[in-house]
Amino acid sequence: MSVLHPESLVTRGAGSLPVHIVRKDGPLDGLGDAATAAWAGAHDFTGKTGQLLVLPGGDGKLAGALFGAGDSFDPSSARGLAARLPAGLWRLEGVNGAEAEAAALAFALGGYRFGRYRARPGEARPQLVAPKGMDVPAALRIAAACALAREMVDTPAADMGPLQIETIAREIASESRASVAVTEGEALLEANYPAIHAVGRAASPARQPRLIEIGWQLDRTDLPLVALVGKGVVFDSGGLNIKGGAGMRNMKKDMGGAAHALALGRLVMQSKLPVRLVVLVAAVENAISADSFRPGDVLNSRKGLTIEIGNTDAEGRLILADALCRAGEHRPDLTLDFATLTGAARIALGPDLPPLYTDDDALAAELLEAGRAVHDPLWRMPLWPGYRAALDSELADVRNDPAAWAQAGSVTAALFLQRFAPETGVWAHMDIFAWNPRARPGWPEGGAAQAMRACHAMLTQRYSAAR
Repeated sequence: MSVLHPESLVTRGAGSLPVHIVRKDGPLDGLGDAATAAWAGAHDFTGKTGQLLVLPGGDGKLAGALFGAGDSFDPSSARGLAARLPAGLWRLEGVNGAEAEAAALAFALGGYRFGRYRARPGEARPQLVAPKGMDVPAALRIAAACALAREMVDTPAADMGPLQIETIAREIASESRASVAVTEGEALLEANYPAIHAVGRAASPARQPRLIEIGWQLDRTDLPLVALVGKGVVFDSGGLNIKGGAGMRNMKKDMGGAAHALALGRLVMQSKLPVRLVVLVAAVENAISADSFRPGDVLNSRKGLTIEIGNTDAEGRLILADALCRAGEHRPDLTLDFATLTGAARIALGPDLPPLYTDDDALAAELLEAGRAVHDPLWRMPLWPGYRAALDSELADVRNDPAAWAQAGSVTAALFLQRFAPETGVWAHMDIFAWNPRARPGWPEGGAAQAMRACHAMLTQRYSAAR
């Protein structure tokens, strides 16, 4: 599992150099001697957002740095400092309180590097002194959870198959003395997970499909039960409705929902939130073989609803149908599912803003507020009932590809999942991208953790009264 650079945040500041947060066109007086202002002027430093200027000392060593905040400081911009500052010990100057803590966490998030296939021996990294009063272990747990999700997404499918996801799940369960159960291969049919089996049955025997279930504190019936569900398609060829080359290139990331559910589950357990927890991951490869499921097939589901297959590339909702039904059998108070489900979500909101679907206004408000507070945004989309008819089938209870007239692919996918969501408690679906397509300092191209910090903040706020 991923281990974030463990010393990205430190508590001892002796010998640290200042990073002065400077507003746009703000005064440079008080940041040092006149040489500082002269140096800034010579390098056209005006405090624009993201500008970084390293300050030299009289002895040839570093004396500090200036970092542009623009008109107002966005703490998440501090992610770039982890990638751009020279190696050494640094501290933030000019920000305080919650703003400084958010910036320190952003610095830790910006320190992620995926180095599995390219060694960086002896690479020196900058460190940041955490603000006084900050819960540094908690911040590093959050950053490590995000790093785990990102590393799982970044790892190619050859090295991140269903078995590897299971292995990570077992390690997470072992850390917190949680239970873990895995149903795989033909046993999925015997255990009544027919949709998961159908999607994954074409894969090689070494990569057979499985349903992974982690349980934590389930004997504490006095506590509310939270279910986390993740889509774990380790590679999506599209099945017999095969994708084109461009669409298939990054399909190693189609297990991003599973990565998020596992990483958030680990964070919930490490944080010792007063809940019972169930984490469910359906891990499959949507491969092509003589045994592939076909357009026109009618599949059974754990819930008993039959599903007509119109497109084998709409497979994520099929495995989630069985996993969500299993979650409902635990009678959860709250269910959150994560899935890289539709390209339509990207057309609607782009890569950085995941859609949130829920029919519970209070839960939506909590998640949106939590996302704003921790700089992990979500955008609520409608479970528009007028599009439910697009899922009607002449042959089965429901179809997996909506009728073309509905057009709203992300909405209709969420409406499909709603048919299988637990009937107890409240449910929310996040149609995440789990990928950053635009490389910049602190945000390398590759796996992205989305909605996870917002969900953790919401869970902490919602259940803190139960402590």
